[in-house]
Amino acid sequence: MDGADQMTNSDGIGDTRRALGGFLRARRGRVAPEHVGIAGGRRRRVRGLRREELAQLAGISVDYYVRLEQGRATQPSPEVLDALARALGLDAAERGHLTTLAAARGEPAPTARVSPLLRRILDSMAGFPAFATDHRLDVVAWNGLGAELIGGLAEPRRRDRNNARFLFLDPASRVVHPEWEDRAAEAVGQLRVAAGRYPEDAELAALITELAAGSADFRRIWDSGEVVMCAAGRKRLRHPVAGLLTLDFETLHVPAAPGETGLVVHVFSAEKGSAEADALAALDRKLPEHLPEYSA
Repeated sequence: MDGADQMTNSDGIGDTRRALGGFLRARRGRVAPEHVGIAGGRRRRVRGLRREELAQLAGISVDYYVRLEQGRATQPSPEVLDALARALGLDAAERGHLTTLAAARGEPAPTARVSPLLRRILDSMAGFPAFATDHRLDVVAWNGLGAELIGGLAEPRRRDRNNARFLFLDPASRVVHPEWEDRAAEAVGQLRVAAGRYPEDAELAALITELAAGSADFRRIWDSGEVVMCAAGRKRLRHPVAGLLTLDFETLHVPAAPGETGLVVHVFSAEKGSAEADALAALDRKLPEHLPEYSA
């Protein structure tokens, strides 16, 4: 059994019952016993908390917790989920993911649609690199600066248009993203959330299986139970002409119509008068007037 088979069998891709157990196991393994008042000791054979320790911290029976991890207990109450979240120290994004998995009913796989208005908005953002992604991390729209900034999206020969596939299967991603580990954790976290929400999405399951088969780093991060939601902050990117850039970024969520997936628009900017702003302006002047559009 290869790494991809091991991961999909144990983590329940496409099966929310097993996915819940896989997520609980992963998060349990990340809790240091001494941080919750439990003596670690040298003879511990498990990483993190034992099942009985977590059950005790959450105030539930060991038998019931074991059945949760094994997928034999479904739809735990909000009180149980809250107790587990507190015991595991989950943040808001992780709590939301736990609730989604526990609901045991996924949504149908949606389709991505880029409206003409969104395309016009992206094109009008002169000086602001921007691109839009769907729940599978496919880049479905961009403007010129956005395409160029993250490895040449407008030219399929330069990089894959799925951000996760680019990160884990293309060595060039480590040049574009100096903080590669952070970007990789974000990608895995977003795919994990999407897999919990859309367990019947065959394309998403195939992507995750492909990444698990092709990247030990993907398997390592996935096994950690990482859940990350895009927000705002600063990122560093390296471009062969503009050099190393430290840019502010913001993520804007485009609501979904029925049967469609909501898109996430990633926007970068530089402080006016900064070296980064000058570098982006120079790069913008070198771009061709018309760039190819994405075609799924």
